[in-house]
Amino acid sequence: MKKRIVFSMIVVCLLAGCAQSDADRTAATDAADPDMVRETELSDEQAKEWETAATTPYGKYPLLVTYTLGKMNGENNSNMPAGDTYEDNVYTRYLRETLNIQNEDIFEENEEQYTTNVKMAIASEELPDVMIVEDKETLQQLVEEDLIADLTDAYENCASEGIRAMYDSYENSAVDTAIFDGKLMALPEPSFVDGPNLLWLRKDWLDQLGMKEPETIADVEEIVRAFIREDPGGNGEGSTVGLVCHSDLTGESGYNYEFQLDPIFSFFEAYPKQWMLDEEGNVVYGSIQPQAKEALAHINELYEEGVLDQSFMLRSMSNIAELIIDGKCGSFFGPWWAPNNPLMDAKAADPDAVWEPYLIATTQDGKTRYFDQRPSYKYVVVRKDFEHPEIVFKMASVMFDKMRYEDNENSELETYFQLNVDSTARPIAINIDYSNALYQCYEQVNAALNGEIDPDDLQILEHSYYVLCEDYQAHPEEAQKEEWAAYVSRIKACALLQEEHLEVISPVFSGETESMASGWWKLQELEKKAYLELITGEKDMSYFETFVEEWKEQGGEQILKEVQQQIEEE
Repeated sequence: MKKRIVFSMIVVCLLAGCAQSDADRTAATDAADPDMVRETELSDEQAKEWETAATTPYGKYPLLVTYTLGKMNGENNSNMPAGDTYEDNVYTRYLRETLNIQNEDIFEENEEQYTTNVKMAIASEELPDVMIVEDKETLQQLVEEDLIADLTDAYENCASEGIRAMYDSYENSAVDTAIFDGKLMALPEPSFVDGPNLLWLRKDWLDQLGMKEPETIADVEEIVRAFIREDPGGNGEGSTVGLVCHSDLTGESGYNYEFQLDPIFSFFEAYPKQWMLDEEGNVVYGSIQPQAKEALAHINELYEEGVLDQSFMLRSMSNIAELIIDGKCGSFFGPWWAPNNPLMDAKAADPDAVWEPYLIATTQDGKTRYFDQRPSYKYVVVRKDFEHPEIVFKMASVMFDKMRYEDNENSELETYFQLNVDSTARPIAINIDYSNALYQCYEQVNAALNGEIDPDDLQILEHSYYVLCEDYQAHPEEAQKEEWAAYVSRIKACALLQEEHLEVISPVFSGETESMASGWWKLQELEKKAYLELITGEKDMSYFETFVEEWKEQGGEQILKEVQQQIEEE
């Protein structure tokens, strides 16, 4: 773990701190060393510069403002070019040039260890100036313990018109999820529409076996059986792994991810971990419904047969990715962006591997039913008493509005997009965009490829993908892995996500009730344990009813009532 002692710059907050006369105002100014500061009297002009910076999206601070950061990093240095770091990259350099701000990271960790570091920082009450928290429960804890800053004024003053429009494009505003007692306590990351998980399949294996492309869940299962039995990948008898999945099995409330079984559950009209309404309009919890039992019974059959990976309970996300990269597995459910991770590495390891996406029908009329996402699932918070709480909305305005939609000449940023540099390269490792950003990008890039619009009229993100996709189309056999990933994700996969083929189920609740704050984690553990025991056959399927009763008795019944009450009060 990277640790260092960080000395924050001494600056005066003219707006949030202090009702002072002009003569009493002070601020940090450059000494002989520009990274050292001293206090001096402010002139009216200097005071106005600080005030403008603190109350506008793009106002530049007169002097360098350094903030400490708890940094979530990514695999492979987030795919950044050689020489770039989390403190010195296209985003940090642009922010320094535009706003005169610089991050100093007090820790840089991957997601799992990052969460541990955040918990340690909260426990010690020694927070960095800025950090991400990954769930509403942690945000609520920070609010209750009075450890983070009120960002209401920061949003009003420093969120650009574009950022506001992005938040407003969602049916349920992510901003509302971060409001406590009328105060905005975090910068939330909205969940733009990703569509359902697709089936990602080794098409070369499929062709080798002479099998037709899949359309239904039954087709998927038959193909996986053939992959295991016939071993088209040449792994040796019994060495080809079946359908892989993570032990979490399905997405959390309102969120899908890779290597999960949501499409199979959806086929049975089952939505574990989701709060839904029944036919009478009453709130129900998807994990304890009879449809979930039906789905579990079927998945148990797949496990017993070997169609489902026999070691799925022991695999981490990276272990699963290794199976795919090494050619030991030819099938998994994942989102449209799976070509970026892990399939780009799989393509690099075996250029002859042909991975294709398929939209799998889960309803009788041939549509794909899936649940949409919660309004927000990550929050950027600012340490209470930090001199410049507005800094996070200024960063958001610059990175997600100015850079994304206004600066079309930034060749360095375009290179980042083309290299699939992960969002973790940004100082705040989130993304803010319009709810339909994915579809907008597809439509524009596809139109440019078809000659319907001038590529020079594309914005920087779309243009970067256009260049890669055009190169791929020109020489698919010799294409670089980045070109392949861009084309398969942004064109092939996104082309499948047309509204007429989809049926969206919207969960009615994704927040937290009073009882959930103290006991939800126990119910989550009970649920995961029961599901895994039922799938692996450790418990007979009749245990499902016992699990449901235990869930209700251990607090679930009370939580159901509280969720129902919250829904009725909205």
